[in-house]
Amino acid sequence: MTPSAVTHTPAASPEAAAAHFAARLAFEADVSDVHADLTSGAPGIVVVDSRHQVGWDQGHIPGALHIPTARIAELAPDLVARDATVVTYCWGPGCNGATKAALAFARLGYQVKEMIGGFEYWAREGFAYETAAGLTRTAPDPLTAPASGIACAC
Repeated sequence: MTPSAVTHTPAASPEAAAAHFAARLAFEADVSDVHADLTSGAPGIVVVDSRHQVGWDQGHIPGALHIPTARIAELAPDLVARDATVVTYCWGPGCNGATKAALAFARLGYQVKEMIGGFEYWAREGFAYETAAGLTRTAPDPLTAPASGIACAC
């Protein structure tokens, strides 16, 4: 019998797993949850695009603030309420810009989460985004979201 590649390193105890996954959710939000909060008008959420101007101009989440990471310490105190939960995003999973931005906000004393998937998955899930030409959207990528465009409710 072939040994298991999955269980070669044993899984954590249920208690350790629960603590780990709860901690991850305290630090991250996915694009579907961010979209749901923005759509419903949930209070206390501020979405921040931490990319340079070129990225912002290429497309950004409607209602997001544009605060490039290098300017967070300078601009955030005047733009973001201290009691808000900040959600940072950058390009996508291959970029750690949102992580750097989240760290900058945390160091300033803000409650912060990183939007996993970034702008890439926002667009891939078919959510509208703004460009200089106005609102646009692409069809949902069936590898990342239901082709119907209806949230997966996971």
